[in-house]
Amino acid sequence: MNIIDKNFNELVNKIKNMTIEEIFINIQNNFHHIDLNIQNSLEDYFKKFNYWGILDKNNNNYAALYYKAETLKKHIDDFIWLYNKLNDYTSKKILFAVLNNWYQFDFATLKDCMHNSFKHYFDLDLIPYSKFETFVDLGAYTGDTSLDFINTYNNYKKIYCYEITKETTAILKNTLSNFDNITYKNKAVLDKNQTLYLKESTVNASANQISDTGTIEVEAVSLDNDILEKIDILKMDIEGAEYQALIGSENHIKNDTPKLLISVYHNNDDLWRIPKLIDEYNKNYKFYLRYYGNNIYPTEIVLICI
Repeated sequence: MNIIDKNFNELVNKIKNMTIEEIFINIQNNFHHIDLNIQNSLEDYFKKFNYWGILDKNNNNYAALYYKAETLKKHIDDFIWLYNKLNDYTSKKILFAVLNNWYQFDFATLKDCMHNSFKHYFDLDLIPYSKFETFVDLGAYTGDTSLDFINTYNNYKKIYCYEITKETTAILKNTLSNFDNITYKNKAVLDKNQTLYLKESTVNASANQISDTGTIEVEAVSLDNDILEKIDILKMDIEGAEYQALIGSENHIKNDTPKLLISVYHNNDDLWRIPKLIDEYNKNYKFYLRYYGNNIYPTEIVLICI
């Protein structure tokens, strides 16, 4: 047993032997023991990006911490399942670092997991080559990921870029204007075809989401209905809609077994439920985690399925 196995098992046993309320109290106490500037920074961050709940000391609102406690307790067996499915030491260390950050604000282990050797998503130790393949970029934003894909592998068959706002799509097209065989889709990708509405972020267009209500309509599609050809690589960073998008990609996952590069940090549950869904669809996948975020709060967690 290595040190990460030992630390993970110790954390799991702690969680198993406590109630949700006890876990929450411990998380809250741990929060109050970190540097005040970091406390304030986390409060501000959670206000800007409302994915994980409210954190507001002045109004005694610690919902974000309670949701962490609830997820840890209710899904500890799911996290154990994921730990055992992960295929390398780096991935297991990342999972422990994330959960231990949730529980006791462990910044040191998270810092050790920061992954800067390769471009975001494209770990050459895991995906050493991509030769004349079809790449689908969900949440293409301004084209940064597709450009990284092109620059990393130097060839492709076709690229599909999905982005939900016309303004960002225009920037996206400009970024990739020197490249051929790219199809731009001003659409959201979910579990089925439907009409939804844009929920604009007040912070950054990259955090725009979709909603059941609003004034700006967004066409949503399932990937199974929208792309009929074989997909080789599928990347998703769509602000919490990844789970639904994977449901709408079931046939591609079952029939094509594309390499999957999925963001799993936009809520507390995607970290365990997305790999479980993929495993349900196709037992042939091996699972890895890579971390591209900071050392304070775990964002930019990517599940790589090969």
